[in-house]
Amino acid sequence: MGVVIRTEQLTKRYGPFTALDALDLEVADGEVLGYLGPNGAGKSTTLALLLGLIRPTSGRAALFGLDPWRDAPELHRRLAYVPSEANLWPTLTGAETLHFLAEVHGAVDVAYRDELIERFQLAPDKKVRAYSHGNRQKVLLIAALASRADLILLDEPTTGLDPLMEQVFRQCVAEARDRGQTTVLSSHILSEVEAVCDRVAMLRNGRIIETGQLSLLQSLAGVRVEATIEGTVPDLSSLAGVTNVQVDGTTVRCDVGGEMGPLLHVLADAGATRLTTREPSLEELFLAHYGDDADAAS
Repeated sequence: MGVVIRTEQLTKRYGPFTALDALDLEVADGEVLGYLGPNGAGKSTTLALLLGLIRPTSGRAALFGLDPWRDAPELHRRLAYVPSEANLWPTLTGAETLHFLAEVHGAVDVAYRDELIERFQLAPDKKVRAYSHGNRQKVLLIAALASRADLILLDEPTTGLDPLMEQVFRQCVAEARDRGQTTVLSSHILSEVEAVCDRVAMLRNGRIIETGQLSLLQSLAGVRVEATIEGTVPDLSSLAGVTNVQVDGTTVRCDVGGEMGPLLHVLADAGATRLTTREPSLEELFLAHYGDDADAAS
């Protein structure tokens, strides 16, 4: 499997402020990468560098082996981009906007575009100025997906979409992956990332703090355990690998990393009548890594 995106020590500074700090990242052909981080973490800066909209201060990026700044015209024929804010032409209709965007990109699957218009329930004859924010986002999503681009860059693409349309979006991303297209999804909707992404990269203060398969990242946070105790709730704080202990009456909750046997023995001796275990969600991983900074992502 080839590498579609490769960055090496990619850095962007604005005076004394470092927006992106020595980013090393690879995205494989046909992969869906979730790019996570609170506001100001550097996600949009990364995408702007990959699109060739800004120049790096140092380091380099390559998409399909091409330089985003030097080879922008050739590169943009192979990618599609959806920003978080749909700034479109208010006097054009949805259909006219889609036609114009297809002409600018240079490629469009017309039959698939018509299918997407139906699936996203877009009224193409309306003027853009009459569209809600969600409907303007639909126009950009339809244009990007209908281009059948080899690489799709998505920056908070579902802002304004209702839950039904979010489901349609997720299906479309899965279909694009099945066709071998590569997608980078920057999102604060953690359930969205969890549903469609093969791998995630977590960004904080301009630096990657964790990257890997979702299952691997979940294992790093351990297993969430909840038990109901018939008698006195035991003290679990001294057990190796047990963290985040919370007691609520006769119920105790904790996270376990590594061997679970010692915890189970203690809970059994204490008279546990009910016990459940589960892997942490991506949201819990996000909070564990970012703490209070995650509030900025809401």
